[in-house]
Amino acid sequence: MMFTCCSLSKKHLLVSMGFVAGLIVYAVQLAGAYIDLQMGFAIANTISPDNGVSSPITGQFLNALTLLFFLGVDAHHMLLNGILYSFRLVPLDSLAVHLSSGSTEQYVIRVFMQMVIISFQLAMPIVSCLFLVDVALGLVARTVPQVNVFVVGLPLKMIVGFAIMLIVFPMFISLFRVIFDSMTDIFSGYLQLLGS
Repeated sequence: MMFTCCSLSKKHLLVSMGFVAGLIVYAVQLAGAYIDLQMGFAIANTISPDNGVSSPITGQFLNALTLLFFLGVDAHHMLLNGILYSFRLVPLDSLAVHLSSGSTEQYVIRVFMQMVIISFQLAMPIVSCLFLVDVALGLVARTVPQVNVFVVGLPLKMIVGFAIMLIVFPMFISLFRVIFDSMTDIFSGYLQLLGS
């Protein structure tokens, strides 16, 4: 089974390239969802203006930081050059996506798994510290049953979560650089798959 230029238009090609390149950037929002789940912000989702889907508060904040870093290192010009280069590498008259070989689907699945791994790496310092806070609150609940852990626990987890985020933010900048480097590698690999 092969889709040629007749069934895959320019619009579909750009949408598929944007989806593959955006998978890595969505790792930041997924990491924010993990953090919100531990901090107790999972019940307060907001509607994302870029895709109209409800997304976590910390994910929106990390996504805004990622976009500011994206613009700060001039990566938007690299993305536009990549789109221009895509039309040179993959001419539209010879575009062929081979679905029977499975190489395109396997590549997108590998990119998705890389997105999940990056999101775990982003969220792991904060989530592990908040897990230790949960363990401490559990010990307090067992040793001093008079203390209402539910009243004390939620504000304590928020304070500790924000404090850990302030400590971890310099590490996030280096991880954003890794995200954008891997995004360019993934984008070029996907273009080579489309051009083969």
